[in-house]
Amino acid sequence: MPRLAAVPAALTLLAATLLTSGSAEAAADVPLPSAVFRATHNSYSGNLAGARNSIIYQLDHGIRFIELDLHDNGYATSRDYAIGHDAPGDEVDHAGNPASNLLRDWLEAIGAWSQQHPAAAPIVVALDVKDDLTDNPSYAAGNLAALNQQLTSVFGTRLLRAEDYPATAPTVDALRGRVLAVISGDGGTRSAYRRDVGQNPAVAINGRGQVVEVHDSGSGDLWYWTGVYGADGRVTWLRHGRYDSGVTPAVALNDRGDLVEVHQSQSATTLWYRVGRLGADGEITWSASRRYDNGVLPTIRFTDPAGTRLREIHRSQSSSQNWQWDGVLDAGAMAATWSGNARTSDARPDKATSTSGTSRVRVWTGADGPTPARTLRIDTDRHAGDRVRYPQVAFVEFQQGDAAELQQGALFHAAPASASAFIVAARRAGKLARGWDFDSAGDATDPPASYPATNRPYDGWYLSLLAGAGAVE
Repeated sequence: MPRLAAVPAALTLLAATLLTSGSAEAAADVPLPSAVFRATHNSYSGNLAGARNSIIYQLDHGIRFIELDLHDNGYATSRDYAIGHDAPGDEVDHAGNPASNLLRDWLEAIGAWSQQHPAAAPIVVALDVKDDLTDNPSYAAGNLAALNQQLTSVFGTRLLRAEDYPATAPTVDALRGRVLAVISGDGGTRSAYRRDVGQNPAVAINGRGQVVEVHDSGSGDLWYWTGVYGADGRVTWLRHGRYDSGVTPAVALNDRGDLVEVHQSQSATTLWYRVGRLGADGEITWSASRRYDNGVLPTIRFTDPAGTRLREIHRSQSSSQNWQWDGVLDAGAMAATWSGNARTSDARPDKATSTSGTSRVRVWTGADGPTPARTLRIDTDRHAGDRVRYPQVAFVEFQQGDAAELQQGALFHAAPASASAFIVAARRAGKLARGWDFDSAGDATDPPASYPATNRPYDGWYLSLLAGAGAVE
């Protein structure tokens, strides 16, 4: 449909009728994807490069879509992300807003307003990630697990997690007082939030339902995931991080949370091991990496109920002969003592499968629809084919020009406000569509964008247009 050239006089009259008849309020009983909301672009910029005023002023005046640009510069020092356009602090208007550039301070301001206004239509907080968070090697360094934790700790039960979004779209009224977080911005970060890729995965589960997965990147890095096997038979992943360099890792885990990992060096046939301690939060404290032999394709298992005796089997680097080591774990010293090195006719165990009682987990790689063939997947004794990935706390935005994997299952779509065909197609497909830099009545479409994100939300043309569209507050 063509964009409207101007706001007709009849639209202004309709706006006045809606505001006096209560039709705008009645529209709140429609499914969320059918509604229209007032929205701002670069909401943190206040009256810099626009006329938005403070975040609280925006919320007080019916804005229900807030966009925050964030950076991970300095995360190691501040343990937080920073707000800003091209850099932390860039184009940030502190007038009436938090005095700092720390993301938590801004989220807490939004959260406090939401708590004080439980009848307000759902607030969407879009986090436009300006840096690549996939190169952050751990939770402590600010990876996406840290972002998840910040969202859940600030918004609590008011947060509607993406993984809890029902199959039948809820109405606006059913979501009053709730907050929805959306990850926008860097495409690699958005993709990594929805799936992980790797090769040579291995897994271990213990009697407490703790799970550790290790794999190599294919380019020399070793990564881990830790999680918990739940009552529903699915694994919830808690932490993710890079821990070493090498290939073909394997892991064993005892019921105390002690683990032993073995791997081969990337450029040679030396074999190395690490001892780790798994915490209740899913974080692993690692020992240094220690060499113990030469060979390829190592595997590792605990052989006694106490979880102190180990058996390692690997293949010779020069033949098909398998070799073994016996080990004894000293958990306090975070080290193992190895003995009994000898040839063995026993096969190397399946490092990709682990069982504890009736619980079983198996990791593998394979495409999930349009995702890459190296997508990490997990089967349990009750579910098959889940992705190894972060809990889907936030929704992930699909933007014009993105790869098909980001479109798969995406509720939120976005493009510049001038991309009318994209916005109309998204709305007709039952999606929530954002058009940013929506700064002219000529950007209007039919059907309208769900979130026409403007830099000037109090101009008469915008107020009339949104009132005419039955914008919900």
